[in-house]
Amino acid sequence: MLPLRVSVSLVTLLAVAGLLFVPVIARAHDYKLGTLEISHPWTRATPPSAQAGGGFLTVTNKGTTPDRLVAARSGAADKVEIHEMKMDGNVMRMRELEKGLEIPAGATVMLKPGGFHIMFMGLKAPFAKDAKVPVTLVFEKAGSLDVELAVEALGTAAPKH
Repeated sequence: MLPLRVSVSLVTLLAVAGLLFVPVIARAHDYKLGTLEISHPWTRATPPSAQAGGGFLTVTNKGTTPDRLVAARSGAADKVEIHEMKMDGNVMRMRELEKGLEIPAGATVMLKPGGFHIMFMGLKAPFAKDAKVPVTLVFEKAGSLDVELAVEALGTAAPKH
C-alpha cells in the first residue's frame, strides 16, 4: 500500500506543478513597457503572393498620463505603419495615422481587424501559420518594445488564446 500512496502523491504533485505553469504559458505572449501592457499580439497567415499583412494587439495604459503608439518597425516588411480602417459613407477606408495612435491614461486600445492595426507593406516573405513575426513598437513616452506576433490561420477573425 505504501508504494501506491507515494505514486498517487507523486502524480498529484506533478499535476499541481503542471497547473501552476499554465498561467505562465498563457501569459508568455504578453509584454510590459513602463505602465503599458501589450497583450495577445497576432497576425494572420498570408497567401504566397501577398504584399501586405495586418498586425493586431491590445495596449492597456495603467498609468496616469496618455502615451501614443507613434511607429512600428519590422524586418518582415519594407514598410510598417499604424493604420485605421473606418467607414466613409458606404466605403471602408484605410489610412495611416500620421500622428500615431493615442493610448489614453487608464484606457485599453485594441488593434483589431476592421479597426486600428499595424500595416505591413512589401512583405519579404509570407507570414506562415504558427510562425512569429518580430515587430518593434515605438511609443512617444514609454520608448520602444520588441514583440512577436503569433501567426494565426489565414482568415482568422481573432486569436485562439
